[in-house]
Amino acid sequence: MLMQRIVILGATSTMIQPLLRMMAKEGKELLLVARSQERLDAVRADLLARGAASVLTLEADLTASPDLVYSFAEQCFPGFDTLLLSYGTMLDQTRCQVDGEYAVRELHTNFVSAVALLTLFAKHFESRHSGTIAVITSVAGERGRRSNYVYGAAKGGLSIFLQGLRSRMHGFGVRVLTIKPGPVRTAMTAGLHLPMIASTESVSRDIYRALEKSHREVIYTPRRWRPVMTVIRALPEQFFKRLSI
Repeated sequence: MLMQRIVILGATSTMIQPLLRMMAKEGKELLLVARSQERLDAVRADLLARGAASVLTLEADLTASPDLVYSFAEQCFPGFDTLLLSYGTMLDQTRCQVDGEYAVRELHTNFVSAVALLTLFAKHFESRHSGTIAVITSVAGERGRRSNYVYGAAKGGLSIFLQGLRSRMHGFGVRVLTIKPGPVRTAMTAGLHLPMIASTESVSRDIYRALEKSHREVIYTPRRWRPVMTVIRALPEQFFKRLSI
């Protein structure tokens, strides 16, 4: 599928900076959306220097202004063929267990606000009968674990939403790509002792390959997480709940 005009929601995310640089090198046109104009300006300057055909920015709170974001994209970046949703938080699980508002905040950022944005942007792709909607979720959404089940519930809900959206968009020729990374070495995971942690460069390469060349609808990155999660999903609940993970 042609990928030339790309909207990035959460464009200052550390995890996707190598991905954005790959897009710039290939001369893509980009609309970057994030909360900090200062950080957007820095990313924009870097991408233009690396060969991006054009880089437009929008400072917006993605968790609070879905209509603003969608309207701006339609009016100022018409004809975009790809959407990548790449923002999220991983709040403290211990606090989520005792503070209901804090837990709801995690669910709102990682699930509710994403659904609001995807619902709006789906109209664009449905009308053009082509394009790609790509969303970064997480392997954490595959099974409820005691160490991060609020975050996992949000990501799991998002993956289920994408399954339904994929079914809806199939008849319109629109691809819906679910991206499931394992732990990635970023500020979000700093100080955590996580197994098989990956670099942002390797994850970005996998995502770029899936966007440009793959026809898969669900990818795991790094790839080793696919067989790992197959085993994790197959474990009986009676055994799984005893694991300290």
